[in-house]
Amino acid sequence: MGPRAPRNRTIVLTDEEREELNRHLLTLKERAELGEILDRTIHQDTISALEFLPSSCVDLLFIDPPYNISKKFGGGGFSPRLGGEEYSAWMEGWLSRMLRLLKPTASVYICSEWFTSTSVYGVMEKHFIVRNRITWEREKGRGARSNWKNNCEDIWFGTVSDDYTFNVRDVKLKRRVIAPYTTEEGEPKDWRREKDGGFRLTHPSNIWTDLTVPFWSMAENTDHPTQKPEKLLARVILASSNPGDVVLDPFLGSGTTSVTAKKLGRRYVGIERELEYCLLAEKRLAMAEEDGRIQGYEDGLFWERNVVGKMRVGGGCEG
Repeated sequence: MGPRAPRNRTIVLTDEEREELNRHLLTLKERAELGEILDRTIHQDTISALEFLPSSCVDLLFIDPPYNISKKFGGGGFSPRLGGEEYSAWMEGWLSRMLRLLKPTASVYICSEWFTSTSVYGVMEKHFIVRNRITWEREKGRGARSNWKNNCEDIWFGTVSDDYTFNVRDVKLKRRVIAPYTTEEGEPKDWRREKDGGFRLTHPSNIWTDLTVPFWSMAENTDHPTQKPEKLLARVILASSNPGDVVLDPFLGSGTTSVTAKKLGRRYVGIERELEYCLLAEKRLAMAEEDGRIQGYEDGLFWERNVVGKMRVGGGCEG
């Protein structure tokens, strides 16, 4: 890879960092106590690691598995693409092993692309109460000449029981008011005036159009090809966990779930089989010690895309 542009903020690793960060990784060979795995990155195949994790320890399970697409990157994807029944069987093989890890009050989120979204639902409904399907706009989708451009993904939301966490007040979206209503006295109605215009707080829906897929000028960006935005994970973590709760990501990638959980005061466990991504996760976790900002989330509010905030520690900037 050639030299990067001066404004390129993509996180990269030096040989010295690889050597140092590798010492932080964990590989399990026997059943572990919760304290041994908290706030750790486990460098291991997911299925082999699961048998060594303690039971009933996870409050929030976030799963971003290899998508059922006809390409491979870093060991992910399938070639050729699996049929629906094959993908469901593959998914059942690891999801069934995760059930014992969950607390009775746990929530589960599973990501999918459109082709296997229904397969994900079919497997989830066997084990959980399926609450909703979230669709988020992945605005970097490429054009298509003989089909509709694919620029969205699904996230299925479920719970183990009817006793679960959902902090709706923590995930409100701050939107600019386009057609403001006022009282007879000219005062804002269900919105407020600020120096940059009029804004209102809206309850979260299952259509998310305010996310920016990480790219080269964003501080959270890595070379992982399917990296999720920290803002997306922040919304999930804030809604479905409380401070101190345990968040597990069994397909961690470059660490977004663990990093965001750390920034929001949760405990985390991440499993990833690719060494390079584990090391990137560890570097990002170290960076989070110095900078707790989440782009697009500030002062306890989510901002719509392309609205710039104040860049405070603990906050964010463009959505």
